[in-house]
Amino acid sequence: MVLEVKPFTLSSGQILAKRLLDVVVSTVLLLFTTPIMILAAIAIKLEDRGPVFFKQERVGQYNKPFQILKFRSMIVDAEAKTGPVLAKSADSRITKVGAFIRKTRIDELPQLLNVLKGNMSLVGPRPEREYFAKKFEQENKWFYYRSAVKPGITGFAQVFGYYTTSADSKLKFDLYYIRHYSIWLDIVLLFRTILVVLNKSQAEGQQDVKKAVEKKISFMKSEIR
Repeated sequence: MVLEVKPFTLSSGQILAKRLLDVVVSTVLLLFTTPIMILAAIAIKLEDRGPVFFKQERVGQYNKPFQILKFRSMIVDAEAKTGPVLAKSADSRITKVGAFIRKTRIDELPQLLNVLKGNMSLVGPRPEREYFAKKFEQENKWFYYRSAVKPGITGFAQVFGYYTTSADSKLKFDLYYIRHYSIWLDIVLLFRTILVVLNKSQAEGQQDVKKAVEKKISFMKSEIR
């Protein structure tokens, strides 16, 4: 008998195919969503006269830092008094326009530029800040393996989890994605992301999600076989 342990990596062919998908789809999405982004930028500026975009250093593939780009959805200097704090449902720091663009995922659209630049992918584990990445690695040694692939705008955890899903549960989703990666899986997750955008409870967060998550991951396993 031969026992094979599949590593948490992608083959050269998978990396090339994934990059091709990223470039083609992100270019098309940028062309179609430019009017939406212009309206979002105007709304953000009119609400409080603050900056339109939000830049923040995140940990990318192989734990290399990069600057993530988003539409600003919180008040200016949201962490000036608290320091690094994870976003939560009913967060008082979120502006009125910010609440809307978060629910509709419009705040994530500028990350298409990150994808074209090559430091993100359309699909993959969400990039964490170094502060939280180190914290999660101390709590769970498997967290390190998330960095085997480029972080994504959307991902397995974002499609089948919620804002309030625990870090451990999201990690299981991310590792499952890496282990079972295929171009078809990326395509399925991209289409299912549209359903997530239309699901208000998933955008806002939901506390009791264990049964829902278990049901979804069971369905997903049968869908990608």
